[in-house]
Amino acid sequence: MAEQPIIIASRGSALALAQSRLIMALCQKEFPDLTFEIKIIKTTGDKLQTAANASINANLPRGLFTKELEVALLEQDADFAVHSLKDLPTDLPAGLILGAVTERADVRDVLIYRGAAQSSARGFKSGTKLVDFPSGAVIATSSTRRKAQLLAIRPDLKVVEIRGNVGTRLQKLADNSDLDGIVLAAAGLSRLNFTITADGKLTGSGIPQGLLALYFDDEQMLPCVGQGAIGLETRENDKRIAEICRRLNHLDTFRCVTAERSLLRAMGGGCQTPIGAYAEVRGQNIQMHSVSFLQTQTRRAVGKRPLAEAAALGEELAAQLKSSQ
Repeated sequence: MAEQPIIIASRGSALALAQSRLIMALCQKEFPDLTFEIKIIKTTGDKLQTAANASINANLPRGLFTKELEVALLEQDADFAVHSLKDLPTDLPAGLILGAVTERADVRDVLIYRGAAQSSARGFKSGTKLVDFPSGAVIATSSTRRKAQLLAIRPDLKVVEIRGNVGTRLQKLADNSDLDGIVLAAAGLSRLNFTITADGKLTGSGIPQGLLALYFDDEQMLPCVGQGAIGLETRENDKRIAEICRRLNHLDTFRCVTAERSLLRAMGGGCQTPIGAYAEVRGQNIQMHSVSFLQTQTRRAVGKRPLAEAAALGEELAAQLKSSQ
């Protein structure tokens, strides 16, 4: 009998499918004799995003965008799940592990806004930075981390909630004159084949006309834990999938996100916790910058450890952040 196809569990959003297709293409290249299929699974987070009056807040359980995919793994309905790593909780269900992480894409966040000649709604010229926005400008994000850092730069801004996938959020910005800008991840835009041109235009199929974009630097907007990386969640002791993960895993990225996820776990946080962290391999060491907005006063910590001590680095910086609270 022919070997059973390997089932890849994925959410159904455009970004999730783009990431799952990217992983499937890598799998097919590395394992041309195997068959891979994508299985779309709707998660609690997807259902909340489509609900008219949904409100994502800290009272909702962790794993909004992962639980149903994990159930599929545990019930043998899928062989591995593809996640935006920033959405994957640091504590996984018994029997599941983070099997592999792809090479990290651009970790920066992007400020997107209307061009000055876009419509009757307020717009701005190309190259406009957050510090140049008028007092009381309205910026939308669903991330508590982004909100805290936006207000740290400009406490006079009004930061509001926004829901929906990337395309939906871009359309809301184009259509809603009450919004002056939104913040999205550069990696997600790139994986959807959206491009920021040299003159600051946001281009790509299906993007509303007249939108401009500007990258935040890391000092202004420290990324979310795991941002820019794709994670493969698998069952423990599945030898067939373990070999696939071994081939796809990018070791330096895995080490870096191990440090970041260790920090977040030690802080007791999830993807909606206002904590930023970014680890990089520097020679034989990992260096990480972190920031916490869990208290009124912003707390920052920086540290460096050998490559083999990634998890310990995260715990060390978490202890520093806690001791200064």
